[in-house]
Amino acid sequence: MSEAPAASPWRRLRHSLRLRLVLLFLLLALAMSVAFIGGVGKALSAGWRGATEPLFVDYADRLVDELGTPPSIARAQALAERLPLAVRISGPAVNWVSGPWPRHGPPWARAEEEGGAGASAMRARNTVSRQTSDGHRVEFSLKTWRADDDKKNFVWFTLAALLALTALAYGVVHRMLRPIRDIGEGVRRFGAGQFEPPIRVRQGAHADELSDLAHSVNRMAADIHQMLDAKRDLLLAISHELRTPLTRARLNAELLAEDADTAPTRAALLRDLAQMRDLITDLLESERLASRHAALQREATDLPALAHALIGDMAALRAAAADVPVHVAPSLTAPLWLDAGRTRLLLRNLLDNALRHTPTGAAPPELHLGVADNGHVLIEVRDHGPGVPPEQLARLTEAFYRPDDARQRSTGGVGLGLYLARMVAEAHGGRLTVRNAEPGLAVRAEWPAAAVPAES
Repeated sequence: MSEAPAASPWRRLRHSLRLRLVLLFLLLALAMSVAFIGGVGKALSAGWRGATEPLFVDYADRLVDELGTPPSIARAQALAERLPLAVRISGPAVNWVSGPWPRHGPPWARAEEEGGAGASAMRARNTVSRQTSDGHRVEFSLKTWRADDDKKNFVWFTLAALLALTALAYGVVHRMLRPIRDIGEGVRRFGAGQFEPPIRVRQGAHADELSDLAHSVNRMAADIHQMLDAKRDLLLAISHELRTPLTRARLNAELLAEDADTAPTRAALLRDLAQMRDLITDLLESERLASRHAALQREATDLPALAHALIGDMAALRAAAADVPVHVAPSLTAPLWLDAGRTRLLLRNLLDNALRHTPTGAAPPELHLGVADNGHVLIEVRDHGPGVPPEQLARLTEAFYRPDDARQRSTGGVGLGLYLARMVAEAHGGRLTVRNAEPGLAVRAEWPAAAVPAES
């Protein structure tokens, strides 16, 4: 088998996030060093100019003497070319300027008169001027920035350059690490059971190590999704297959001779078989509702009548169900467009859960039905039992979850009731919430009320 050609250094650099980050920080450090050293050098050079400028003031008299009397334009021209000076001569015989007059000059912030024997001199903010004996005025201006201004300007320039380089580095790193945010969002979505859409993966020349990671996470999510689908298919198949022997076992139990000796055993067997039947029904229904293709069989439903009929059926098996009061809000006046069978399943699970955890002698559970101001159907069941610790409320609607203290398997539940109720509420486009009612537990299901279609 021939070996794959070695990747070029440029290709390795583009693909490796570590190498790119190291290179970025090296370039940033180099650029910041250059900016800092350049700024310091400029500031120091400006300081040297600031130290020499006072010497220039004292040197002005010698420069005037060098120009002669009357001032020589040729000497002034040579002086302006040799030194960083602008020269201006005005007087009775000579009027000349070496060029454009600088707007910025040496660091003298105020003008002051200086008197002397037979001569006068003036210092101005932008010029040094001297008066000659023949009536000419000679002005000199340095072609430099003011030293203090130089220092301040280069300090601000250096700071601005460093900030700009930092902002540029942040933008580059932000772009390089954008796939990490995409991977984080995808992992949270996969954890919630939403496997579509997959994490976006960069292709071609833009692919790097994070692209490889995103591709691996997508592949892992696809495998998990496939495993969950296989588990769901297996559970559905097993549940379907169990129905037939369970039906035969129940039929054989009902055909047993009923006498004083066998009656308790027969009743216990039928009760256990009924519990198994309900468990299989709940498993099948929960898996159907969890499917992406779950369909509701909506019909016009009188919700209070449905609740009263269910309580009557439950009372035949559990006498305590007959005492459950049904509170119907005045807002619930018309039939609702919903899946009656699954709504009945939701009510049965909520009421069964509440009855199972109502202590002897406590008030019976309460069923509240209504329509909220926002048009949502409201179904709430509250018991007067011990409730659950607050930290466990969020997990009560998970499949097969039972708190460790108040709600054990010994009470008869397997942890599917509230989970299945949540699936029914979500299938209708709503939600199921659980809260401690102090005393007891209150479970509320709500979803948008669909209008009953008009008959054609």
